[in-house]
Amino acid sequence: MVNPVFITGVEAVCGLGNDLEECLRRWAQGGTGLSTGHAVAGVEHLPIGRIGQRAFLKGRRYGAASNLAVHVARRAVESAGWSAEALGDAWIFAASSRGNAGELLGAHAWRRPMRKLRASNSIHSEIAAAVSIELGVRGPWQLLSNGCSSGLDALGLAAMAVGSGQAPRALVLASELPLVPELLRDFSDAGLLAKDGLNDPFSAATTGFLPGESGVAITLEGAPGLDPARWFCRVERYAANSDAYDSLATPEDGLALARLLRSVCGGIGGAGVHAPARICTHTTGTRVHAVSELNGIRAAFSDAAGVPALLPLKPLTGHTLGASGLLDVALLAGALRTGEVPGCAPHLSAPTGLMLASTAWNPGVGERILKIASGMGGHNAAVLLSRVRGEQT
Repeated sequence: MVNPVFITGVEAVCGLGNDLEECLRRWAQGGTGLSTGHAVAGVEHLPIGRIGQRAFLKGRRYGAASNLAVHVARRAVESAGWSAEALGDAWIFAASSRGNAGELLGAHAWRRPMRKLRASNSIHSEIAAAVSIELGVRGPWQLLSNGCSSGLDALGLAAMAVGSGQAPRALVLASELPLVPELLRDFSDAGLLAKDGLNDPFSAATTGFLPGESGVAITLEGAPGLDPARWFCRVERYAANSDAYDSLATPEDGLALARLLRSVCGGIGGAGVHAPARICTHTTGTRVHAVSELNGIRAAFSDAAGVPALLPLKPLTGHTLGASGLLDVALLAGALRTGEVPGCAPHLSAPTGLMLASTAWNPGVGERILKIASGMGGHNAAVLLSRVRGEQT
């Protein structure tokens, strides 16, 4: 990115809370967004991250994932203070790995049953189109479906567009509603879904991921003429690569991920690796991914003073698939703005030889957090965030 890029507006809805403020408060208080006692078919025995306010999903014109995206987009734009004129020429980068599949599979029955809408019931791009229509965004829109790295890739590509001067500003979206019986059964059949309620992804006893829902929206802007009071944090770098290994599994050595992390955290001209203060891991909960990701992290920082403390957030939110990377960024951006980043869930097992960020951290200006995401099919993404304000807000 040639020019500095900043996050200036954020909204998030997930099991932790119905808006960003509630999510941050519960995280800081040591709460969790996972709960049992629900009636979601196929995962009745599991703690899941279900959105509490179902009205955010409901509407007669669009699918549930699209309705959720419109809701969070409106709130993020308000947070950023964008005028109608500023909104009009923004670019949209949206992400979802399952889109409005719930409508196609009969899980969400709110949509108006009109013949002309049948063709679009499961089209992923409706998420971006709905936000463009409802908010009056006339810049170009794109929708990425890169598996579980979708949201982080959308953020990275948006930052590149803004940082290069191609886009005047960008609205980044991610929406995921995987709590549909057919989808959950597919994950279970593939051996990815947890078989029990254990929520400890680095434990040797982990059996898979715990699912969750989320909708996220983030606004990105460049520095010229921007009031620093509006900054959440800076998006410093983005990079992505692929394992070129398998359509489902990840290589045990994690070397592709290690190359990616060294690239993102490398110095000018490739001079050394500058370790961030925290790494927000992808951390699905599957054993094969845990081995691969941890080996990649160890290899990436083998020449550094030490591996940074790990800050997994999925144990608080559940795995929200394509929205998970952007959801983590939203939580991190909100925490960086206040100047206090809470620790991870207290019950987690630390990986061998590595340290968990179990306590709160007060970052100084310029201190960094690295966010990692990995998608099914072997696509890896990483974004480096930094604090840009010294005072408490």
